[in-house]
Amino acid sequence: MQLRTGTPLSNKNRLKGAADRPASTEPSGKAFPTVKAVSILEAIASARRPLSVTELGVLLSLPKPTAHRIVRMLENEGLMQREPGSRRFVPGPRLVRLGLGIVGAAMSSAPRHSILEALSQKIGETCNFGIINGSHVLYLDRVEAAWPLGLRFESGSHVPLHCTSMGKLFLSWMPKRKRAVLLRSLQLLRYTENTITDVSRLEAELEKIREAEVSTDNQEFLAGVVCVAVPVRDQNGHRVAALAISAPLARMSLEQGLQHVPLMQKAAEELTVTIEEEHKS
Repeated sequence: MQLRTGTPLSNKNRLKGAADRPASTEPSGKAFPTVKAVSILEAIASARRPLSVTELGVLLSLPKPTAHRIVRMLENEGLMQREPGSRRFVPGPRLVRLGLGIVGAAMSSAPRHSILEALSQKIGETCNFGIINGSHVLYLDRVEAAWPLGLRFESGSHVPLHCTSMGKLFLSWMPKRKRAVLLRSLQLLRYTENTITDVSRLEAELEKIREAEVSTDNQEFLAGVVCVAVPVRDQNGHRVAALAISAPLARMSLEQGLQHVPLMQKAAEELTVTIEEEHKS
């Protein structure tokens, strides 16, 4: 999943931009190898699908041997990785960490944090903003409720996909085939009595979430804790992140949490506006 802060472009134009951008050159007129590598990373990061070496070569006007050599180097460094069962490539864990670090570094002073604070004050509970990162949910920002009994997770924390409200929301968006592959590879660990560890049951739950665009965690990750999540979209309407509230069951029942969905959806729309404004600036 990916938060973009550049000028909004269509997928085709974003990819084309990496190829059309003038490259820095050495005195001999040849582009620096580093610039070629960065162009490949830009294309991979901007694409909404895995890309093959051939596609990257054509897109960036690189000779096939050069594209292969650079891709191999980037793969070895963890900046790119092969899509399972394919010869195509997606961002690697190191590139993902780099992108998350850049976003996270500015998060505390960004308008997004103010929106989370306002929502937390209205609801009186903890608010989370996160994205999918590999096989986990990554919290990019978090505002704790002003209560003695709180849920102590820091920004940058990872939580499972299959038993958290944000995680199940992310899973529900995935194409069924890709999701099936991921679910087969995940360890569906049982954290509480309510954790869904049966793939068929989880799939049925995800289909309901996909239709409702609201996800819940009914004490599935932490006993005595309930959560509700809604999607956050970018300026093109793509679901890129999630907004969630969480609270101890002693303070908020799941039914009470669901009553806050309209407020959460309004806050999610405000978060979209901040993404749009960043693109314009």
